[in-house]
Amino acid sequence: MSEDLVRNRKALHDYHILETWEAGIALLGTEVKALRAGRGQLQDAYVDVVDGELWLKQAHISPYEFGTYANHEPLRPRKLLLHKAEIAKMTSKVVRKGLTLIPLAIYLNAKGTLKVKLALAEGKAHGDKREALKQREQKREMDRIRKGARE
Repeated sequence: MSEDLVRNRKALHDYHILETWEAGIALLGTEVKALRAGRGQLQDAYVDVVDGELWLKQAHISPYEFGTYANHEPLRPRKLLLHKAEIAKMTSKVVRKGLTLIPLAIYLNAKGTLKVKLALAEGKAHGDKREALKQREQKREMDRIRKGARE
C-alpha cells in the first residue's frame, strides 16, 4: 500500500507511458519533512543521466517552513538510487529509441521510505491528446447513460 505524496498529473496527458520502475531517492531531512507535508511538485521534472547515474532535475520541493539556516534549495538535483544493471537497461532504451525518463510520483512505500515512480515515456502529438480527451468524454457519457438505465 503506497500513499502518493506528490504526483505528476500532466505526465499522463503529455506522454505515452511504456514502462515503469521504482527508485529510491537521496534527500535531505528538510526535504523529507516538506514532502510529507505535501510541499512538492513534479510538473516540469525530468530524469537525466550523468556519468552512469540518474538524477532527478527540476523537481520543486518547497523549503521546510520550520527549517533553520540549513534548509534545502528547492530545485537542486537529487540522485536516484537504482542498481547499475537497471540504470544500464533504462539508458539503453532512452538512447536507442529516443524516449525520455520522467517521474510520475513520489510516495511512501509500505516500510515508510520515500520512493520515486519513474516511467519510460514517449511524447504524444497534439492530435493524440485531442483523441484521448475525446475518448474520455465518450466513456463518461456512456457511464452516465448506463447509470441512468440502472436507476
